[in-house]
Amino acid sequence: MSFFPKIFFQREVEEYLTKVFRNNELITALGTQEAESQYQSLLSHLSHPPAFSAVRVNTHLASVKHVKKLLFEEIQKQFKGLCVPVLEHPKLQDILLIPVIGPRRDLKKHASEVIVGAQCGYAVLRGAHVYVPGIISTSRFLKAGDLVSVYSDIEGKCKKGAKEFEGVKVFLGNGISELSRSEIFSSKGPLNGLGIRMVEPVYLSPSFDNVLPSQLFLQNLPSVVVSHILNPQPGERILDMCAAPGGKTTHLAALMHDQGEVIAMDKIANKVKKIKQNAELLQLNCIKAFCYDGTKALSDEKREDEPEGPPFLPESFDRILLDAPCSGMGQRPNMAYTSTLKEVTSYKPLQRKLFTVAVKLLKPGGILVYSTCTITLSENEEQVAWALKTFPCLQLQPQKR
Repeated sequence: MSFFPKIFFQREVEEYLTKVFRNNELITALGTQEAESQYQSLLSHLSHPPAFSAVRVNTHLASVKHVKKLLFEEIQKQFKGLCVPVLEHPKLQDILLIPVIGPRRDLKKHASEVIVGAQCGYAVLRGAHVYVPGIISTSRFLKAGDLVSVYSDIEGKCKKGAKEFEGVKVFLGNGISELSRSEIFSSKGPLNGLGIRMVEPVYLSPSFDNVLPSQLFLQNLPSVVVSHILNPQPGERILDMCAAPGGKTTHLAALMHDQGEVIAMDKIANKVKKIKQNAELLQLNCIKAFCYDGTKALSDEKREDEPEGPPFLPESFDRILLDAPCSGMGQRPNMAYTSTLKEVTSYKPLQRKLFTVAVKLLKPGGILVYSTCTITLSENEEQVAWALKTFPCLQLQPQKR
């Protein structure tokens, strides 16, 4: 039996996914039993953290061997005697992997409880401590220094400041409260400070807060693969169309040895600010970030006022990464997905608008990588099929890495 429940969906979304993954073509290809098994396995895996924490080495500033040694020393300090290896990825030379230990089923649950929101809960499962903004509820007489059990309200039904909660909750582990209940919920309290220091998490994973910040970037493995597939070369001009918060942007720049030009766009100003901060922290100078809507990035005429920024003339880029806005169902861990079916299906037209612009901005012979972090066929395979039919100039290439 799974330690965590399978991911919870709103009923209409669950029915939609069930229909998609039990369609006739899939069943014909795999067989009814195998198709059902794969679907159930997918739902189960989504609610669990990955088996490894992946960190990308900023090879622009340091070697993988050097960072591996420093990271190993840091992890041994965190785990206090438990020897956890730091592994080099067998195919991606700039990636280090740290095994995640768990789920640990023998942890004792305590009477004093703290309830956190779903997003905070996902972070705890990946190795984070609990900060005050993530806390929704605590036991009535919680004091600083108390040993507490931490739970996630995966359906979002717990009310802020509640003294108890009997709804659906998932055990995340045990921690020590840094604050009393009155301090946590006081308007004069530390709004962003540490609330619960996790000492017995269900999944034992290292914390990367302020760990080698200019040499490491915590990044999910599929996100890393995308940049390697694009394979940017020194001296090229690259476009990252939907770039925030800049993980892939900075990876592209590092792969190019900071030689050439990486244009990063996002239409939300605060997110663009984050891209610039990450580029500065990792000391990558070839990145130029702009607050701009990717669907409007194509221009028919040359401008004199800002030649470096968007909109751009057709055939302006050697390679383009379109990591499109999506329904986000593939992110892990995720125990509850609260979007409606209308929201889930709203991304397809936007993705096609961005795809159309990307094709026109790409130089003849250039490379375009389309990626999402979701599992729906309509946002992935069906979009690729549509693009190949709509734009005869495109050719589908094998993903080799």
